Amino acid sequence: MLNLIQHLINKSTKKINKLTNTLTTKRTNSKDKDFINLVKELDTFLSLRNGESDEFYSQFNGLEDLHHAIVLYLDNEPIGCGAIKKFTETTVEVKRMYVRQKLQGKSLGINILTELETWAKELGNSSCVLETGTMLPEAIRFYEKNNYKQIPNYGQYIGAPESVCFEKKLV
Repeated sequence: MLNLIQHLINKSTKKINKLTNTLTTKRTNSKDKDFINLVKELDTFLSLRNGESDEFYSQFNGLEDLHHAIVLYLDNEPIGCGAIKKFTETTVEVKRMYVRQKLQGKSLGINILTELETWAKELGNSSCVLETGTMLPEAIRFYEKNNYKQIPNYGQYIGAPESVCFEKKLV
């Protein structure tokens, strides 16, 4: 009987904890400690997924030009990030999108992407572009689901067969 009571208490506590989870976003830049730590996790994740192609892609992922970064927090713990950088006069490039592996697939990335798009519009931009890879089919599905349309590979990704580029017009 005592085990049953303990089980019910634990079950109730888990339900209450789920109700208290709070998501917040912070606008920052690439010097932010939480952003830097999340990007290190992202780099490790991508290194495993990209395999031999990682050296090619990592050269385009420096932090020095990222003046507009987002960190997503769950109950004050950093769990995801993303950034935008100027691409053309009216377009930004989405960079360094990541949600911690244990939380991927739970639609948390939309919080980061939406905040980046909002910020891009506030800065006077009318579209976002981005590049992801064929080795990240879940990322491709995520961007398609969020109204990004595949475009020809641009810039350094022209001729890169594992790259998939997208664009979204901001309304």
